[in-house]
This record gives sequence, structure tokens and C-alpha cells, in this order.
Amino acid sequence: MTKKAASTKKKPTSFNYDAVVIGTGPGGEGAAMQLAKAGKRVAVVERYKSVGGGCTHWGTIPSKALRHSVSRLIEYNNTPLFSENNLNQQVKFEDIMRHASGVIQSQTKLRSSFYDRNRVDLFYGVASFEDKNTLKIANNDGSEERLTTAQVLLATGSRPYCPSDIDFDHPRIYNSDSILSLKHQPRSIIIYGAGVVGSEYASIFRGMGVKVDLVNMRDRLLSFLDAEISDALSYHLWNNGVVIRNNETYKSVEGKEDSVILNLESGKRMRADCLLFANGRTGNTDLLNLDAVGIKANSRGQLNVNENYQTDVDNIFAVGDVIGYPSLASAAYNQGRFAAEAMLEGKANTGLVEDIPTGIYTIPEISSVGKTEQELTEQKVPYEVGRAQFKHLARAQIASTTVGSLKILFHRETKKILGIHCFGERASEIVHIGQAIMQQKGDGNTLDYFVNTTFNYPTMAEAYRVAALNGLNRIF
Repeated sequence: MTKKAASTKKKPTSFNYDAVVIGTGPGGEGAAMQLAKAGKRVAVVERYKSVGGGCTHWGTIPSKALRHSVSRLIEYNNTPLFSENNLNQQVKFEDIMRHASGVIQSQTKLRSSFYDRNRVDLFYGVASFEDKNTLKIANNDGSEERLTTAQVLLATGSRPYCPSDIDFDHPRIYNSDSILSLKHQPRSIIIYGAGVVGSEYASIFRGMGVKVDLVNMRDRLLSFLDAEISDALSYHLWNNGVVIRNNETYKSVEGKEDSVILNLESGKRMRADCLLFANGRTGNTDLLNLDAVGIKANSRGQLNVNENYQTDVDNIFAVGDVIGYPSLASAAYNQGRFAAEAMLEGKANTGLVEDIPTGIYTIPEISSVGKTEQELTEQKVPYEVGRAQFKHLARAQIASTTVGSLKILFHRETKKILGIHCFGERASEIVHIGQAIMQQKGDGNTLDYFVNTTFNYPTMAEAYRVAALNGLNRIF
């Protein structure tokens, strides 16, 4: 990040707006609401036909709605009460996507009401700079207009990285956005890229009975995770029939009338009904005409900002995927609020928490916060591990969600909690209990909290007590 201080100079009052926000995803919404509630004249520009950004229309909401439906279907079919009575169900991909579309519509309606209520002007079109205080809006109805503004916040998000040597117009070749428009349920799919998106879709399609080949460019899945959690995911996918190919890169992709062929640099050839290319994302900065204001994006379309989310131009700020890490919807919303604070007061008085939780919506899901075992070992921190297997919890047995575990990493001497790692159903909810305790000051963030606190029974949260006792038993 660059380190230039935010400008506190007074702005002229002859502008149409005090601030224009480009993009209505979580980052843009967070900033627009904060600025409007502070009494500023705010406009928001959205290039799509409705608000919500990629998060609502192509990313977080639809893929998680899809995942939820498939997960519930698996849970239903694995419940002895139904399976023993031959009540197993099958649902088509298009049926599940209809449910996801309903969720998107509800979210869009809700988010639109926020702008109406706070009297934020909405423009639907593509925004580009003419100078640092003037934006040209190419409206979706074909008209054009210009907005002048004291400040600009860029929250334009990102899109799937699509290399030019692959024909994404072919009806059997998809990226992580276009896969949601799939009109039929394939018998087989190749997923190229085993990051978060690739791993999530691998478990979703396999849960629907589709034959899945997952091609990974690295030597292990999601190598940023704690190794045990990564291994658990690999085993679970393998045990469910996903073929994982590590350390592979593509050479070429052939789109046929009835199939797609993936040629790998290793000489292997793979064929399936369709291909999902899920290898990274690119910031949406190419249409902004950044040259007009002297801002340069990097090779992945991302922008440099300082601790106040300010770019190299003093009145232009940026948040969310367009600035890179952590590229999370939850973090983007807070970044938008913090950037609005800097736009209002000259500096952001708050920032993202140090330990940002990771939620990965595979089936079962994964969530973690804090240090991994590998990081603690490398740093020579004397830690110990407490574990709870879900199969031993009454609530998991009742719900037939016994796959998975909770792992607490804590300092051997002080018992301070250093990391929480969870693999299993509802992991992204369970992890927040540990996160809340980790954030406490003084002696409030130790293992003793989980030992001495009474949890509802039966609950999945009880895993914390089981894991804490297991960890204490390892100390001598």
C-alpha cells in the first residue's frame, strides 16, 4: 500500500454531488450508506440492471444458495429415516437455480430500498473519468450525462479471469459467472482451478451426482489453510468420487459439439460434458478511463491504496475486490464504511480486524480464524491442540451431520487462543464463537472460557467445550 495521507482540503461547493460511488456491491453500499447518513449528497452508479453487484448476482448469494440446496438434498438422502423408506429425492440443476433466482430477487429488492430510504441517487450505466471531479455516465438506455463530484469511491468489484486462448463463447465452456446460466445437468464436468471457487463447485456438482475432475495447479488443495483441514477436504472429495489432479497446468482447451477436451502440459488429455474455468479474478477497472486521472491498475486490474483506502489521486478512493486482498464480501462492506470515514474526516479511525475469518462453502464447509499449525511451528510458538469430532456430538448425530471436527490452537503456557479451524456442516457459523473470544482483551481470550462456560445442549457449539477439555488434557 502507498502511504500518502488523506487530503483534508476543503472542496468547492459547485459540484452536483459530494461523493459518487461506482458499484453497488457490499463495498459500494457500505460507503454510500455511511456518506448519506452523514448528510452528504451521494450518487451511485451501477452498470448492471439492478443493484447488488457481483456478490448478489453472480458470486456469493447465488453460489451459496445453490450450495445450500444441494447440501440439504445430500443431508435428506443420508438421513436413515428417509433412505430406509426409499424416499430419496433427485433435483435438477435448473430447479435449484430457480430457487437461487428467488433469493437474488429478494436481496435486490431489499438493497434497492436502502438507497431509496437514504435518498441516494441511482444511475444505471457505465461510469468513466473525464477528470478527477467529472464522470461521464453511459446510461443503459443509450443516453449520456456528466456528473461532477468532490470525491469518488471505486467499488467496481472483479470478474473471472478469462485467458484469451480459451473460447468462453463456446456453449460448453464456462467461467464462475456464466456457470450459473447452465441450462442442463451435465453428466461430467472438468473444473480447472482448485481454489475456493473451484473447490466449492466441485463439491456442489459431485453432490448432484455429476462426475467431477478437479485440476489443481498446486501440490495441495487450498494451501493457505491449516494442513489438517486441507487434507480433510481432499479426503472428503476423494471419498465422494472427485478425481483431484495436483500440479497440473493446461496447454489448450478444445470445445467440441458434444464435449470439451482439456489438454494438460503433462501430456494428459481429459474429456467431459463441460468445463468450468475457475482460475482467479480480474479487477473491473478497464472501463473507468483511469488514464484521465493518472491512476494505474496492476496486471490483474487492481488498484493501490493507502491505509485510508485512498488511491494516488487525493479525492479518489477504492475498496473491495478492486484493491485485492482479502477479496471477501464481509470485508468489503467494512472497507466501504472505513473509506467513507476517511472521505468525511480525512482519515479512517478504524480498520479491518487482524484475524479475518475465512469461510469456504464446500460440502461440508470450512471456516477458520487466526494462525495455522504450520505458522505457529515456523514461528516457534509453544502451542497445543484441542479437538472435538462432530461424530461424538449429540446434535450432529440428531442432524446426521457427523462429518467434521473443530480444532482449537492455544498457547501451551498462557492458554491464549491462537487459532480456530472448523471442518463440517455450519462451520462458518460455529467459528464466530471462537472469533469473539479471541478478540477479548486480557485473560478473556483463553481456553478457560470454553471450559467454564455452560453451553446449550444439544448444540454444535458444545464442540468448543469438548475441544477445550481435550486440549487441557494434553498439557503436562
